[in-house]
Amino acid sequence: MTESIVEYRGISKYFAGIRALQSVDFSCKLGSIHAVLGENGAGKSTLIKIMSGVLQPDAGEILLDGKPVSFPTPQSANEAGIVCMFQELSLVPDLSVAENISISHPPRRFGLINRREQVRRAEELLARVRCEDVDPNAVVRELSLSRRQMVEIAKALGKSPKVLILDEATSALTSRDVQTVYDLLAELKAEGVASLFISHRMHEVDALCDTLSVFRNGQHIETFAKGEKSEREIVHLMIGRDVEAQFPPKPPAPSLPGRGEPLLRVRGLSWQNRLNGIDLSVHGGEIVGLGGLDGQGQKELLLALFGVLRDVDGEVVIGGKKGIPSSPAAAKSAETRLALVPEDRKTEGLMLGMPIADNLLASSFQRISRGPFIDPVLSRKTVEEGISRLQIKTGSASDPVMTLSGGNQQKVVIAKWLMIDPDVVLLNDPTRGIDVGTKQEIYKLMRDLANAGKAVLFYSSDYAELIGCCDRVSVLYSGRVVAEKQGDEITEESLVAASLNIDVEAA
Repeated sequence: MTESIVEYRGISKYFAGIRALQSVDFSCKLGSIHAVLGENGAGKSTLIKIMSGVLQPDAGEILLDGKPVSFPTPQSANEAGIVCMFQELSLVPDLSVAENISISHPPRRFGLINRREQVRRAEELLARVRCEDVDPNAVVRELSLSRRQMVEIAKALGKSPKVLILDEATSALTSRDVQTVYDLLAELKAEGVASLFISHRMHEVDALCDTLSVFRNGQHIETFAKGEKSEREIVHLMIGRDVEAQFPPKPPAPSLPGRGEPLLRVRGLSWQNRLNGIDLSVHGGEIVGLGGLDGQGQKELLLALFGVLRDVDGEVVIGGKKGIPSSPAAAKSAETRLALVPEDRKTEGLMLGMPIADNLLASSFQRISRGPFIDPVLSRKTVEEGISRLQIKTGSASDPVMTLSGGNQQKVVIAKWLMIDPDVVLLNDPTRGIDVGTKQEIYKLMRDLANAGKAVLFYSSDYAELIGCCDRVSVLYSGRVVAEKQGDEITEESLVAASLNIDVEAA
């Protein structure tokens, strides 16, 4: 099947006079997996929000099956067969998995919700997404982020989509779950479903998609078949300029801090069965990566260091001060000066409905206060400094932070923590779900922090980032450090082998 299921003609959308989409012509076909590419702020999110009924266009028309339509609400789009999985999850944390999956149309019997049928339906959909290990009666907040993402996919499939829109649907998934999504999309393609796939991971686009469309500055730049353009050409279309070196240069090995006391030292750190005697150190002036397969304790280590977890054993010394922070407030205090950029900016890093300014100031009220009162002049100056330092693209600092693109939201999270001038910076997968241009900015910022004498501990599930950014990499396996690589030892082969706890040289 090749006919268009959804077609845009001259669609435009503006927010407070700022162009989000301008005169966009675009279409997607049945039985196709169609990638929508572009930097954050290119118009991708606006495109899919209009298609899914979240936003209304200011000009132009939408055709579904060749007939003009309008979707005043997401429900009306769902009823027409257009289902969107947004980057921010729509699950209700305090409801069960089964209740979330059937939340819009729960099965009923005699006018009441049929709990047994609700669970049966959830089991059927969870099996389709290969998540038989998820209990339909489990409360969603108890699930890992990857499992929650798979529940979101099961919920979307339960609406029998003709057009399935996936906005960074794999960014929080384990490698096993990513393969499951690949298989599901192939099945849906064979069934004639049109899938719109938004991802900044070019290897996923290459593996999955048959058609690619590039957007830039609110305009549809070009649509082409997979294989027609090289990755470099695609990135050039996305950013409108030649690609610079992806990673900033590392300092020569002899100048790396190898002597003196580290700013962060961890010995024998343990927590439940997830951390099993972690030993590592980070000196001022270096970036140390956390490698290993997903779920080997990397995220728990960062949370433990930031005072989020309870009953943590072991020794931690931060800036010469001994002791595990008892809370995030203690971690970010002037005495400890620790910052954590969390895994999920939507739920852990931002207050989405509040102004950009309030989000930027959330960690540094002591800096802008005079006694019990906030100094308005100082707070305004501090906000302006944060926006300028990370080049956050925004209309007004009073706008809700949810109005920003994903990359600019992540910049707000990072800027918020830089305002406390931390000595040790913990980064939990900070480039997840953001565009190539913003990734380069974050890589440069990490190196600038290290060059300024800060200690950076950086977890990434992307081996290329660990290789390109880090001076040393500590590889975790089953909650302990099994290998440390530095300099020329940091290669994909060595990291993969260590992640599997394999001694390549011995083999």
